[in-house]
Amino acid sequence: MRVPSAPPDIPELFQKYGEQPNRLVELIQSGIGGQPAGAYLHWDELRHRPAPPGFSHEEWWLATKLARQPVARPLPFRDKAGRPFSYCAPDSVQSLLHDVDRNAAGDIQIPELVTTPQNRDRYIVRSLMEEAITSSQLEGAATAHKVAKDMLQRGRKPRDKGEQMIMNNYAAMQFIRDHYRQPLTPEIILELQRILTAGTLDDASAAGRWRRPNEDITVADIRSNETLHIPPPAEEIAARMELLCRFANDRSGEPFVHPVVRAILLHFMLGYDHPFADGNGRTARALFYWCMAQRGYWLLEFVSISSVIKRAPAQYVRAYLYTETDDSDTTYFLLHQLNALKEAIAELHQYLRRKVEEQRHAQQLIEHSPALHERLNDRQLALIDHALRNPQSVYRIDRHQSAHHVTYQTARTDLLDLVDLGLLGKSKAGRAFIFIAPEDLRARLEAIKSGYSRTAPGRS
Repeated sequence: MRVPSAPPDIPELFQKYGEQPNRLVELIQSGIGGQPAGAYLHWDELRHRPAPPGFSHEEWWLATKLARQPVARPLPFRDKAGRPFSYCAPDSVQSLLHDVDRNAAGDIQIPELVTTPQNRDRYIVRSLMEEAITSSQLEGAATAHKVAKDMLQRGRKPRDKGEQMIMNNYAAMQFIRDHYRQPLTPEIILELQRILTAGTLDDASAAGRWRRPNEDITVADIRSNETLHIPPPAEEIAARMELLCRFANDRSGEPFVHPVVRAILLHFMLGYDHPFADGNGRTARALFYWCMAQRGYWLLEFVSISSVIKRAPAQYVRAYLYTETDDSDTTYFLLHQLNALKEAIAELHQYLRRKVEEQRHAQQLIEHSPALHERLNDRQLALIDHALRNPQSVYRIDRHQSAHHVTYQTARTDLLDLVDLGLLGKSKAGRAFIFIAPEDLRARLEAIKSGYSRTAPGRS
């Protein structure tokens, strides 16, 4: 990753073309909008594309900036040089916001899978785990996804720093679910960072406090060691966090800031201010979830935005750099995050459609067996569906408990009932019982459907 080429200085360009007033009028009247070729381009991208006929790249950039300036909306935040941050809301931003509004808030036509309490809890737990794992991996946790998920499902203690980061992230997401209705305060931000970094820092005292003036914090490329960002001085952090919280809690509607834009800007500003010695990225993404939950975007409980960011982390960093090098224009970051949100929501809907089909198929196998249909609850149905697709899978009480957010006794009863029905085998691994999906599970279900009896193993 390198720092993008700085755009030509606009005042200098005005001075240059001020000596050619007719040319300046031509640029203003050229019809070139703020999104050349339909994209919100930074100078670093624009300079590599063919300029419109009759224009130099500098002229093209000046015309683009002239089109953006009248629609730029100032924000209450200022960069290190004292210039206000701003954002634009071109058609691309409006279209993406409409997609998020339509698919993540309000009265959404969502599959029944996430409207029953049992299934809702199960899918929330899944998404919390996914976000915890991928957000930590973005910050350097090297733990494999499968190992991390197993740790969270079993609730076992982390064995190294990477696993601790993931466990911390999971705890932070749970903290957000429990507290997001409260107004955001600097104390809550500190608590989030403390949860996220506990047991992972070389200096344990850096958890739950702002960075200090003697802590030289820079953001650098891990491969080239090139400095990408130097945050504002530590002396400004307290005031900046107070301002951030006022912005987060503002419901006056004057000026109107779309709730999703507000959440993304919280994410951006905490990353820009970098108020901590460590854990800034994870805390910034956690604040995004906090704000989205506060503003009623309930489906975001099921979405992991870090999973999308992790696939192209360079684009995430570049969105920050484009803003910092182009007059503190946060539109670049807005567009990146809105596109990531759109992709994450689309993946969720695809996942839910697949789960609907899988569950429907499992239901078809038992719908003609009233006794079985009455005895299987949603959790058992989900397990049987998984077992049908994964013969010889092993199930444990503690994992079933964690996956479905139920008590240990409820999870134990679920599995033992399936043993009694002949749909799972049971044995011991050490001192704990394990439950195994039989190879002929489909045949057992078909036999029950057909009214044939099968002797089920006992609970001994």
